[in-house]
Amino acid sequence: MASGKSDYLENKILGYIYTGAAFTAPGTVYLALFTAAPSDTGGGTEVSGGSYARLSKATTTSFFTLSGNLITNAAVFAWPDATASWGTVTAVGIFDAATNGNLLHWGDLTANKTIASGDRFEIAAGELDITED
Repeated sequence: MASGKSDYLENKILGYIYTGAAFTAPGTVYLALFTAAPSDTGGGTEVSGGSYARLSKATTTSFFTLSGNLITNAAVFAWPDATASWGTVTAVGIFDAATNGNLLHWGDLTANKTIASGDRFEIAAGELDITED
C-alpha cells in the first residue's frame, strides 16, 4: 500500500525543528476521499458532487490515539450518504482545510470501494493508520 507525508508537511517539520520556523498545527483536520490517489506533491482526483464534503475531525484524543510511532482513529469516521455516485474510492487524504488547503498525509485504501447513490463510506475505528518511519 502506497502512502506518505506530503512535501508541504515535511518542509514544515524540517523548518520547525532545524531553523525554528513557526508552525502551528491545525486544531482540525479534514479527511478527503479520492478516486485517483494524490502523492507527496499533492494532486489526485478528489470525490465531488453527490453531497460529498471533506469530513472534519478535531485533533484530539477523542478522535485520534497515539501509540509508539502510530496514530490511529479512535472512532468510526463516517461520511453522509451519497446522493449520487462518487465513483470508486481508492485513497484518503488528510488536509488542514475544508476546501483547498494543504495536504498533510495520504494513503491508498486496502480495498477500493465503489460508492453509489445511497451508499455511505466509513472508516472503522482503528483502520486509519498514520506512521512515522
